[in-house]
Amino acid sequence: MKLLKKLAGCGLITWIGIFILWQLAAMNNNPDFFPGPVATIKGMIELSQDGSLFRYIGISLWRVMKGWILGSLIAIPAGLLLGRISVLRMFIEPFLHFIRFIPPLALITLFMLWFGIGEASKTALITYSTLFTVIINTMAGVTAIKEDRLRSARCMGASEVQIMGHVIIPSTIPYIFTGIRLAMGSSFMAIIGAEMISANEGIGFMIWSSRLYFKTDWIFVGLFCLGIMGFTADFLLVRLGSVLCSRYGIGRPAFHKRNKNLAKK
Repeated sequence: MKLLKKLAGCGLITWIGIFILWQLAAMNNNPDFFPGPVATIKGMIELSQDGSLFRYIGISLWRVMKGWILGSLIAIPAGLLLGRISVLRMFIEPFLHFIRFIPPLALITLFMLWFGIGEASKTALITYSTLFTVIINTMAGVTAIKEDRLRSARCMGASEVQIMGHVIIPSTIPYIFTGIRLAMGSSFMAIIGAEMISANEGIGFMIWSSRLYFKTDWIFVGLFCLGIMGFTADFLLVRLGSVLCSRYGIGRPAFHKRNKNLAKK
């Protein structure tokens, strides 16, 4: 029973059930249109034989990480400033809420014209997809800080720089962390669209070019790899956040669970 609970807790039973249902559904459909997990694994082995699958995964990950980190480095200071300076926020916030509804995929053509068809346009597209999510979350974190905390810091003689470093940023870290997690998901969506249109390498290129050979199993391989890449990146980010920022509430549910178990003992 304990083993069953552990397997259920780690999601293994869920995945086994999904693969079984997937295989049963594939057996009742044309494999050329809906390949099952067995056919997908065969396609994965086929793509791995010459190393192209691993090369495409590495290229896509590098593009995502590069644009996501650049966008976050720009967005976090911008969000802090907008949240702190109300006059600046009053003028810029309406524009932010307007432009954030323009999806990155709608700008691919423009970015190709402005930055070329090389890596610069893809990095710019992912940076764009990251910016607004992180800015808005960071700004929300700053504006959520109670004014009493700021007044208390001022009464103790803290300067505006000290208030920013010791009050505002620590209080905003959970919001920033949520923003960069959400932005990572949108970065993966952006890179796939960019690679489908203007790339000759990457998972998006692999998915798009598979249609020419009617290799739906390769398409499923690309989709599965995307899920694994995103899940792994998010898992590592959460683990890193729980180690570096646990004092700010990152990873706190696990902390509470551990305390609860200790209380029972």
